[in-house]
Amino acid sequence: MRSEKIKDARIEKLIHCLVAKYISRESTSQSLITVTKVMVTDFGRSATIYISVLPDKECRAALSFIEHHLTDIRGHIKDHSELRVLPRLSVGLDPELMVQ
Repeated sequence: MRSEKIKDARIEKLIHCLVAKYISRESTSQSLITVTKVMVTDFGRSATIYISVLPDKECRAALSFIEHHLTDIRGHIKDHSELRVLPRLSVGLDPELMVQ
């Protein structure tokens, strides 16, 4: 079980880095999109990418942008990693950073 947690943490870090690079390269300058964390579940078969967006009014546009590019992001991960199983990706706003 401990080795599985270590493996998940490595996958999360790898995906975090690759997605951040992709977003940095492909997004416009209308907003600042930051990957805050990645959560891997189902033994690496699924990954949720959590982001923060500045300014706040651009959240919907940023989520739409990333959701539209999830296939390309998955391809970027495939091209730049040696993961045997490519996770299904989903994206959401980081709930820890949401303003109450």
